[in-house]
Amino acid sequence: YAEVLGGLHHLAISISKANWDAARARLDAAGVQYQTESGSSIYFRDPDGARLELIHDPLGEMYGHRIELKR
Repeated sequence: YAEVLGGLHHLAISISKANWDAARARLDAAGVQYQTESGSSIYFRDPDGARLELIHDPLGEMYGHRIELKR
């Protein structure tokens, strides 16, 4: 977390697996370099240097674990 842009570490966008596969193919075709990648998540930088994450975990899950919301 040492690398931040202002107060922003990164922006995560959750999308369906089909859209994730399509987005990854387009990023690959454009020659975008990934900072980190796994089977469900890719991190890269936008043209302004902001770190973006595309993730395809199902809603209510993160990295295969159920997320409990506290109210």
